[in-house]
Amino acid sequence: MSIEKGQRDLTQHDHSSWTRLLGVTKRHETIALGRWLALLIVLQLLSACASTSTHISFLDPQGPIADAQRWHFYWVLGVMAVLVAGPIFVVLPFFAWRYRYGNKSARYTPKWDFSRSLELFSWGGPIVIVVVLAFFVWPDTHKLDPYKPLASDQPALRVQVIGYDWKWLFIYPDQGIATIGMMAMPMGRPVSIDLTSATVMQSFFIPALGSQIYAMGGMVTQLNLQASKPGRSLGENTMYNGNGFHQQKFNAVAMTPDQFNDWVANVRINGISLDAHALNAISQRSTRAQLIAALPGAKHADGNVYFSGVSTSLFPTVVHDVMAGTPVELARAGTPPMMICTAATSTMPPAVPEEKP
Repeated sequence: MSIEKGQRDLTQHDHSSWTRLLGVTKRHETIALGRWLALLIVLQLLSACASTSTHISFLDPQGPIADAQRWHFYWVLGVMAVLVAGPIFVVLPFFAWRYRYGNKSARYTPKWDFSRSLELFSWGGPIVIVVVLAFFVWPDTHKLDPYKPLASDQPALRVQVIGYDWKWLFIYPDQGIATIGMMAMPMGRPVSIDLTSATVMQSFFIPALGSQIYAMGGMVTQLNLQASKPGRSLGENTMYNGNGFHQQKFNAVAMTPDQFNDWVANVRINGISLDAHALNAISQRSTRAQLIAALPGAKHADGNVYFSGVSTSLFPTVVHDVMAGTPVELARAGTPPMMICTAATSTMPPAVPEEKP
């Protein structure tokens, strides 16, 4: 009798232990879900805080591209939550209770080797997830193509960007000016950007305006952006390129059209000449602060560098000379052809077709 009583006590103890374990599991799941919700709330609060100074995230969009990316992110996150996270939170407690140690009504099948229902669930689930995600990702991939010009009744502002170690040179060929540390643009007007690198491969990114694109030596990539309202957004290089990588940042400043015109006029008057000496200083591996120290008269109160009298041949010359592996010559006669990386082909040498990144 004592043995049977001991066995019953042991069974009851095991049952109560698994019941407590199930309760702990549910609590852990609730805590994990609460942490995810708290993380989303914190991200939104950070975005709200950023709106008072420098905008740093596509969750706080400053243009139509970033706004579309934000909603795309929410849709994908929602689909993943419903099709991936949701079933886990539902099925895990069910399995923990259904197959607990003290459940005597569970079917025992030690020689089980195949289940059609399980096979359909195992393969059908991922297929459904991929199909649903593709439904959202495919059209947005084409809609948010960085090479696609933005529809507008205004002509796009042309900006040419050259990546150096560790700074970005922004050239406005139609205005004859250039800057380092600041990329200005009028709000409501598309900006058509051509990018290249004078050194290693770099990654150009303004999160609050949307889209990231690589800049590669000897080639030109393209990016189309637009700011919907005045404000300051963080821009940076997101690909490591040496000791000064963390300082290769800039401000993308959106302003009214009148303010932009005044800014251009001011740079033309107060900017320093982008001559061979200045270009040589820019080409050195240096941060913006080190560049300012090397260029007398380049210091401004906002910490940026401004150039006037910029030649329209500078950008294509840099592309050509970097591709050829020769030093950039500012006074080179003529304008070398630019190598534009398009969706299908590139005007690089014929034997080297280049796909768009």
